[in-house]
Amino acid sequence: MDHSPGLTDFPADESGRRSSIAFGRSVVADALRHVDPAAAAAAERESDWRRGYLRHFRALVETGLAADGSVGYEIAEAGLASVQARVRYRRDDGDFTLAQALLATPDRPLDTVEVKGSGEPEREVVLPYRGELLRGDGLRRRLDAWVAAGVIEDSCAEAVREVAGSPDWLDLSDQTLVALGAGTEMGPVASVLGWGGTVVAVDLPRPHLWERVEGVAAQSAGRLLAPAAGPTPGADLLRDLAAVAQWLLGIDGRLVLGNYVYAPGSAYPLLAAAVDALGTHLRHHRPDTALAFLATPTDVYAVPAAAVTHARERYAARSRRARATAALSGGRLLRPNYPCDVAPGLNDSLVPQQGPNYALAKRIHRWRATVTRRDGVVSFAVAPPTRTRSVLQNRLLAAAYAGAHLFDVETFEPATASRLMALLLVHQLRKPRAASPAAWQDEAAGAAHGGLWRAAYHPRTALPLAAVRGLVLPR
Repeated sequence: MDHSPGLTDFPADESGRRSSIAFGRSVVADALRHVDPAAAAAAERESDWRRGYLRHFRALVETGLAADGSVGYEIAEAGLASVQARVRYRRDDGDFTLAQALLATPDRPLDTVEVKGSGEPEREVVLPYRGELLRGDGLRRRLDAWVAAGVIEDSCAEAVREVAGSPDWLDLSDQTLVALGAGTEMGPVASVLGWGGTVVAVDLPRPHLWERVEGVAAQSAGRLLAPAAGPTPGADLLRDLAAVAQWLLGIDGRLVLGNYVYAPGSAYPLLAAAVDALGTHLRHHRPDTALAFLATPTDVYAVPAAAVTHARERYAARSRRARATAALSGGRLLRPNYPCDVAPGLNDSLVPQQGPNYALAKRIHRWRATVTRRDGVVSFAVAPPTRTRSVLQNRLLAAAYAGAHLFDVETFEPATASRLMALLLVHQLRKPRAASPAAWQDEAAGAAHGGLWRAAYHPRTALPLAAVRGLVLPR
């Protein structure tokens, strides 16, 4: 294998075509094949993957509930194995697996850019919310209000309360956060720097992005390190994977590899696969490396019985107007979130507009969290619906978020969501959870789903009405 530049890509079929659709369909089928051959065959037969993927991603979770939830581990292992076997790293001298690509010697090592902040470290838990800075009793009241409204699970509130009661936990000097996708709005970079921590920031070499990230670091109490191959810091994980891996292995301290990456369209599952291979590589060389993920609320989850009960009570108490709307729609609108009183319930909040590539990338993150928790430290939490730039670029999704409160779903501002998720990261690093016998239970712990799990209506049957209202409501 030579050292020529390469590119992470999908596998080629007999004609040489590389398709994200074929890749996604095959990975889902492979994940299901051993535990549910019929579901795997159904995925392989799906002729319209762009629209039909929803039921197959639901099947991944539904099937994982078998054998008291332990099958979820088998599905995660099979899915990850399929991803890493299929994704290729293309060079002039052939196609290679990502594991092989990570063993190559880079053309030139990456340099290191360092920014040291000049501020004083924050030593109190503070949460920005609607123009206020919540702390102490104000923070506790907000957490209680969110739990009562079904916006977050009680385990999420309890975790934040524990961190607030142990402010010394914010001192992360014994950890080094590697923030992949350091420029994203939902990541914890600003919080960790504000607490005086060290952040190793990896993102694309875009001047405006790094001007913003370095500006945050300079005003903080923390220390920022970033890779650089030119005048602008940054690296492309789809092309520079081996160089980034080599550079990270030279960083001192216990690493926490935080996956906050995002890319539009078909690049997202490729980026998820590249980060997944990088995490495996780092943990092989440095087994104490922890992993951190933010899970999207717009996915399928098994949820606790209490969430099902809350949602069914809301549905039973729905207004006459809601009943009439459902009837006039022929049952297409405002269907119950949980038709049956079962435990665990199955919450299907997949949003078709986000597409199968987005769903697969987020599922790769979830699978790796599931597998790693059995022998390592993992921070994983369902984040709330948030008005990030990527969401607001989708006109329908932005409108649905604007009208979501009419259906008991709260959408968060990025500053609130990112700080809340950063506090959960701290809690899970300081008080790591052992793997549960049922994989779904770990995913449900600490969830801040915004109300999607406890809403009266199946999200896709309320989304059109929320969008209509959102288009006419003042922003």
